[in-house]
Amino acid sequence: MERRDIEIFLVLAEELHFGRTAERLGVSGARVSQTIKQLERRFGVALFQRSSRYVALTSVGSTLRDDVQAGYQRIQEGIAKAVAAGRGFAGVLRVGFSSPLVGEAVMAAAAVFRTHHPECEVRIREVHLSDAFGALRAGELDLQITEFPVDEPDLATGPELLRDERMLAVSARHPFARRAHVTVEDLARDTVLVPADAPAYLLDALVPPQTPTGRPVQRTHALTSRQELLTLVSAGAGMAIVGSQATWHHSRPDIAYIPVADLPPLAYGPVWPVAGRTARVREFTDLLRAAPGRGPQRRSPRSAAPDR
Repeated sequence: MERRDIEIFLVLAEELHFGRTAERLGVSGARVSQTIKQLERRFGVALFQRSSRYVALTSVGSTLRDDVQAGYQRIQEGIAKAVAAGRGFAGVLRVGFSSPLVGEAVMAAAAVFRTHHPECEVRIREVHLSDAFGALRAGELDLQITEFPVDEPDLATGPELLRDERMLAVSARHPFARRAHVTVEDLARDTVLVPADAPAYLLDALVPPQTPTGRPVQRTHALTSRQELLTLVSAGAGMAIVGSQATWHHSRPDIAYIPVADLPPLAYGPVWPVAGRTARVREFTDLLRAAPGRGPQRRSPRSAAPDR
Protein backbone atom coordinates (compact mmCIF):
# COMPACT_ATOMS: atom_id res chain seq x y z
CA MET A 1 0.00 0.00 0.00
CA GLU A 2 1.25 3.48 -0.88
CA ARG A 3 1.42 6.03 1.91
CA ARG A 4 -1.46 8.06 0.43
CA ASP A 5 -3.58 4.91 0.09
CA ILE A 6 -2.97 4.15 3.77
CA GLU A 7 -3.96 7.70 4.75
CA ILE A 8 -7.20 7.55 2.77
CA PHE A 9 -8.08 4.14 4.18
CA LEU A 10 -7.40 5.11 7.81
CA VAL A 11 -9.22 8.45 7.63
CA LEU A 12 -12.25 6.83 6.00
CA ALA A 13 -12.19 4.11 8.67
CA GLU A 14 -12.36 6.91 11.26
CA GLU A 15 -14.82 9.26 9.57
CA LEU A 16 -17.02 6.60 7.88
CA HIS A 17 -18.01 9.31 5.43
CA PHE A 18 -16.54 9.79 1.96
CA GLY A 19 -17.20 13.54 1.81
CA ARG A 20 -15.65 14.32 5.19
CA THR A 21 -12.66 12.09 4.35
CA ALA A 22 -12.09 13.94 1.08
CA GLU A 23 -12.37 17.34 2.79
CA ARG A 24 -10.02 16.37 5.60
CA LEU A 25 -7.36 15.10 3.20
CA GLY A 26 -7.80 17.85 0.61
CA VAL A 27 -8.66 15.45 -2.20
CA SER A 28 -11.78 14.83 -4.28
CA GLY A 29 -14.51 12.43 -3.24
CA ALA A 30 -13.86 10.52 -6.44
CA ARG A 31 -10.22 10.02 -5.40
CA VAL A 32 -11.32 8.52 -2.06
CA SER A 33 -13.83 6.21 -3.71
CA GLN A 34 -11.38 5.14 -6.42
CA THR A 35 -8.61 4.39 -3.88
CA ILE A 36 -10.88 2.18 -1.76
CA LYS A 37 -12.11 0.29 -4.83
CA GLN A 38 -8.50 -0.29 -5.96
CA LEU A 39 -7.55 -1.61 -2.51
CA GLU A 40 -10.53 -3.94 -2.44
CA ARG A 41 -9.68 -5.28 -5.89
CA ARG A 42 -6.08 -5.80 -4.85
CA PHE A 43 -7.06 -7.69 -1.66
CA GLY A 44 -10.00 -9.48 -3.25
CA VAL A 45 -12.32 -8.63 -0.38
CA ALA A 46 -14.60 -5.76 0.69
CA LEU A 47 -13.16 -3.38 3.28
CA PHE A 48 -16.27 -1.25 3.75
CA GLN A 49 -20.00 -1.80 3.62
CA ARG A 50 -21.64 1.23 2.05
CA SER A 51 -25.04 2.39 0.98
CA SER A 52 -26.68 5.73 0.31
CA ARG A 53 -27.21 6.18 4.07
CA TYR A 54 -24.17 4.74 5.85
CA VAL A 55 -20.56 3.52 5.59
CA ALA A 56 -19.19 0.81 7.88
CA LEU A 57 -16.08 -1.31 8.12
CA THR A 58 -16.30 -4.99 7.30
CA SER A 59 -14.64 -7.45 9.64
CA VAL A 60 -11.65 -7.63 7.27
CA GLY A 61 -11.53 -3.82 7.04
CA SER A 62 -11.63 -3.54 10.83
CA THR A 63 -8.75 -6.00 11.21
CA LEU A 64 -6.73 -4.21 8.53
CA ARG A 65 -7.30 -0.88 10.27
CA ASP A 66 -6.02 -2.27 13.58
CA ASP A 67 -2.99 -3.89 11.95
CA VAL A 68 -2.01 -0.87 9.86
CA GLN A 69 -2.74 1.96 12.27
CA ALA A 70 -0.08 1.21 14.89
CA GLY A 71 2.69 0.83 12.32
CA TYR A 72 1.59 3.87 10.38
CA GLN A 73 1.59 5.96 13.55
CA ARG A 74 5.18 4.92 14.30
CA ILE A 75 6.21 5.85 10.75
CA GLN A 76 4.57 9.26 11.11
CA GLU A 77 6.28 9.87 14.44
CA GLY A 78 9.65 8.91 12.96
CA ILE A 79 9.16 11.25 10.01
CA ALA A 80 8.10 14.06 12.33
CA LYS A 81 11.22 13.60 14.45
CA ALA A 82 13.47 13.65 11.39
CA VAL A 83 11.82 16.82 10.07
CA ALA A 84 12.09 18.49 13.49
CA ALA A 85 15.76 17.58 13.70
CA GLY A 86 16.41 19.01 10.25
CA ARG A 87 14.57 22.24 10.99
CA GLY A 88 15.93 22.67 14.48
CA PHE A 89 19.36 22.82 16.07
CA ALA A 90 19.37 20.15 18.78
CA GLY A 91 21.81 17.36 18.05
CA VAL A 92 25.25 17.25 16.46
CA LEU A 93 26.78 19.20 13.57
CA ARG A 94 29.87 17.53 12.08
CA VAL A 95 32.10 19.84 10.04
CA GLY A 96 35.18 18.95 7.99
CA PHE A 97 38.01 21.21 6.85
CA SER A 98 40.77 20.59 4.32
CA SER A 99 43.49 23.12 5.21
CA PRO A 100 44.76 25.15 8.18
CA LEU A 101 43.28 28.37 6.78
CA VAL A 102 39.87 26.72 6.53
CA GLY A 103 40.36 25.15 9.95
CA GLU A 104 40.83 28.58 11.52
CA ALA A 105 37.63 29.85 9.92
CA VAL A 106 35.67 26.75 10.97
CA MET A 107 36.89 26.99 14.57
CA ALA A 108 35.89 30.66 14.77
CA ALA A 109 32.45 29.97 13.29
CA ALA A 110 31.98 27.01 15.66
CA ALA A 111 32.64 29.22 18.68
CA VAL A 112 29.91 31.65 17.59
CA PHE A 113 27.55 28.82 16.63
CA ARG A 114 27.88 27.25 20.07
CA THR A 115 26.94 30.49 21.81
CA HIS A 116 23.82 30.77 19.63
CA HIS A 117 22.88 27.10 19.97
CA PRO A 118 24.29 25.50 23.12
CA GLU A 119 21.94 22.55 22.55
CA CYS A 120 23.94 21.60 19.43
CA GLU A 121 27.33 19.92 19.66
CA VAL A 122 29.82 20.89 16.93
CA ARG A 123 32.41 18.26 16.01
CA ILE A 124 35.30 19.22 13.73
CA ARG A 125 37.71 17.00 11.81
CA GLU A 126 40.28 17.33 9.06
CA VAL A 127 39.86 15.74 5.65
CA HIS A 128 42.44 15.26 2.92
CA LEU A 129 42.06 15.56 -0.83
CA SER A 130 43.19 11.95 -1.29
CA ASP A 131 39.69 11.06 -0.01
CA ALA A 132 38.01 14.35 -0.76
CA PHE A 133 34.36 13.41 -0.15
CA GLY A 134 34.46 9.98 1.49
CA ALA A 135 33.43 11.23 4.94
CA LEU A 136 30.48 13.20 3.52
CA ARG A 137 29.25 10.21 1.55
CA ALA A 138 29.66 7.87 4.52
CA GLY A 139 27.51 10.14 6.69
CA GLU A 140 30.43 10.97 8.96
CA LEU A 141 30.21 14.70 8.13
CA ASP A 142 27.25 17.02 7.61
CA LEU A 143 29.27 19.83 6.04
CA GLN A 144 32.74 20.25 4.61
CA ILE A 145 34.70 23.38 3.71
CA THR A 146 37.06 22.39 0.95
CA GLU A 147 38.87 23.33 -2.23
CA PHE A 148 36.75 24.36 -5.19
CA PRO A 149 35.71 23.38 -7.78
CA VAL A 150 33.43 20.53 -6.68
CA ASP A 151 31.47 18.78 -9.42
CA GLU A 152 29.74 15.77 -7.86
CA PRO A 153 26.08 14.89 -8.67
CA ASP A 154 25.28 13.80 -5.10
CA LEU A 155 26.84 16.86 -3.43
CA ALA A 156 25.66 20.47 -3.28
CA THR A 157 27.90 23.51 -2.93
CA GLY A 158 27.50 26.98 -1.53
CA PRO A 159 29.27 30.23 -2.37
CA GLU A 160 33.02 30.73 -2.29
CA LEU A 161 34.04 31.60 1.27
CA LEU A 162 37.83 31.94 1.27
CA ARG A 163 40.65 32.56 -1.18
CA ASP A 164 44.38 31.98 -0.77
CA GLU A 165 47.20 32.96 -3.13
CA ARG A 166 49.05 30.01 -4.63
CA MET A 167 52.67 29.31 -3.81
CA LEU A 168 55.15 26.75 -5.05
CA ALA A 169 56.75 24.76 -2.25
CA VAL A 170 60.27 23.51 -3.04
CA SER A 171 63.23 22.21 -1.12
CA ALA A 172 65.51 24.97 0.18
CA ARG A 173 68.19 23.39 -2.02
CA HIS A 174 66.07 23.62 -5.17
CA PRO A 175 67.17 25.97 -8.01
CA PHE A 176 63.86 27.87 -7.61
CA ALA A 177 64.40 28.50 -3.88
CA ARG A 178 65.90 31.98 -4.40
CA ARG A 179 63.39 33.10 -7.02
CA ALA A 180 61.12 36.08 -6.35
CA HIS A 181 58.36 34.24 -8.23
CA VAL A 182 57.72 31.39 -10.67
CA THR A 183 55.25 30.87 -13.51
CA VAL A 184 53.20 27.94 -14.77
CA GLU A 185 55.88 27.33 -17.41
CA ASP A 186 58.32 26.56 -14.60
CA LEU A 187 56.13 23.67 -13.43
CA ALA A 188 57.28 21.62 -16.43
CA ARG A 189 60.87 21.67 -15.15
CA ASP A 190 60.34 19.28 -12.22
CA THR A 191 57.91 16.75 -10.75
CA VAL A 192 54.83 18.26 -9.09
CA LEU A 193 53.43 16.26 -6.19
CA VAL A 194 49.63 16.01 -6.03
CA PRO A 195 47.13 14.18 -3.77
CA ALA A 196 46.53 10.54 -4.61
CA ASP A 197 42.96 9.65 -5.67
CA ALA A 198 41.67 13.24 -5.81
CA PRO A 199 39.07 13.85 -8.57
CA ALA A 200 40.73 14.51 -11.92
CA TYR A 201 38.85 17.78 -12.48
CA LEU A 202 40.03 19.06 -9.09
CA LEU A 203 43.65 18.12 -9.79
CA ASP A 204 43.49 19.95 -13.12
CA ALA A 205 42.22 23.04 -11.33
CA LEU A 206 44.91 22.85 -8.65
CA VAL A 207 47.84 21.98 -10.91
CA PRO A 208 47.47 22.52 -14.68
CA PRO A 209 48.25 19.36 -16.68
CA GLN A 210 50.27 21.43 -19.14
CA THR A 211 51.85 24.86 -19.40
CA PRO A 212 50.51 27.71 -21.57
CA THR A 213 52.98 26.71 -24.32
CA GLY A 214 51.78 23.10 -24.23
CA ARG A 215 54.61 21.51 -22.24
CA PRO A 216 53.32 18.64 -20.05
CA VAL A 217 53.49 19.00 -16.28
CA GLN A 218 54.69 15.79 -14.64
CA ARG A 219 52.28 15.17 -11.78
CA THR A 220 53.02 12.40 -9.30
CA HIS A 221 50.03 11.05 -7.36
CA ALA A 222 51.67 10.12 -4.11
CA LEU A 223 50.32 12.19 -1.25
CA THR A 224 47.92 11.06 1.46
CA SER A 225 48.57 13.79 4.07
CA ARG A 226 49.93 17.31 4.39
CA GLN A 227 52.87 16.14 6.49
CA GLU A 228 53.80 13.59 3.83
CA LEU A 229 53.76 16.38 1.24
CA LEU A 230 56.16 18.54 3.26
CA THR A 231 58.46 15.62 3.93
CA LEU A 232 58.71 14.73 0.24
CA VAL A 233 59.22 18.36 -0.79
CA SER A 234 61.97 18.91 1.77
CA ALA A 235 63.69 15.72 0.56
CA GLY A 236 63.71 17.04 -3.01
CA ALA A 237 61.26 14.42 -4.33
CA GLY A 238 59.26 17.12 -6.12
CA MET A 239 57.52 20.46 -5.88
CA ALA A 240 53.95 21.21 -4.73
CA ILE A 241 51.33 23.89 -5.24
CA VAL A 242 50.09 25.13 -1.86
CA GLY A 243 48.28 28.13 -0.48
CA SER A 244 50.14 31.06 1.06
CA GLN A 245 48.81 29.83 4.42
CA ALA A 246 51.68 27.33 4.34
CA THR A 247 54.17 30.16 4.84
CA TRP A 248 52.96 30.69 8.40
CA HIS A 249 51.36 27.36 9.29
CA HIS A 250 54.21 25.24 7.89
CA SER A 251 57.26 27.50 7.93
CA ARG A 252 60.37 25.31 7.79
CA PRO A 253 64.04 26.13 7.12
CA ASP A 254 64.26 23.24 4.65
CA ILE A 255 61.35 24.44 2.46
CA ALA A 256 60.97 27.64 0.41
CA TYR A 257 57.66 29.06 -0.73
CA ILE A 258 57.62 31.06 -3.96
CA PRO A 259 54.59 32.97 -5.36
CA VAL A 260 53.17 31.60 -8.63
CA ALA A 261 52.68 34.72 -10.71
CA ASP A 262 50.11 33.48 -13.23
CA LEU A 263 47.75 31.19 -11.30
CA PRO A 264 44.57 32.48 -9.62
CA PRO A 265 44.11 32.05 -5.86
CA LEU A 266 42.88 28.78 -4.42
CA ALA A 267 39.17 28.99 -3.60
CA TYR A 268 37.35 27.26 -0.73
CA GLY A 269 33.66 26.79 -0.11
CA PRO A 270 31.02 24.64 1.60
CA VAL A 271 29.89 21.22 0.38
CA TRP A 272 27.12 19.01 1.76
CA PRO A 273 25.01 16.04 0.59
CA VAL A 274 22.23 17.11 -1.80
CA ALA A 275 19.50 16.15 0.67
CA GLY A 276 21.41 17.38 3.73
CA ARG A 277 20.94 21.15 3.87
CA THR A 278 19.53 21.32 7.38
CA ALA A 279 19.04 24.45 9.45
CA ARG A 280 22.32 23.68 11.22
CA VAL A 281 24.24 23.46 7.94
CA ARG A 282 22.59 26.62 6.63
CA GLU A 283 23.37 28.74 9.68
CA PHE A 284 26.95 27.49 10.02
CA THR A 285 27.59 28.40 6.39
CA ASP A 286 26.05 31.84 6.96
CA LEU A 287 28.37 32.40 9.93
CA LEU A 288 31.38 31.58 7.77
CA ARG A 289 30.23 34.03 5.09
CA ALA A 290 29.71 36.79 7.64
CA ALA A 291 33.06 36.35 9.39
CA PRO A 292 35.32 39.43 9.11
CA GLY A 293 38.64 39.33 7.34
CA ARG A 294 37.84 36.54 4.90
CA GLY A 295 39.37 38.28 1.91
CA PRO A 296 41.57 36.85 -0.82
CA GLN A 297 44.58 36.82 1.48
CA ARG A 298 44.84 37.68 5.14
CA ARG A 299 48.58 37.94 5.68
CA SER A 300 51.63 38.84 3.73
CA PRO A 301 53.35 35.56 2.85
CA ARG A 302 56.95 34.85 3.65
CA SER A 303 57.96 33.54 0.26
CA ALA A 304 61.33 32.40 -1.01
CA ALA A 305 64.28 31.73 1.20
CA PRO A 306 66.48 34.83 1.68
CA ASP A 307 69.72 35.19 -0.25
CA ARG A 308 72.72 34.04 1.67
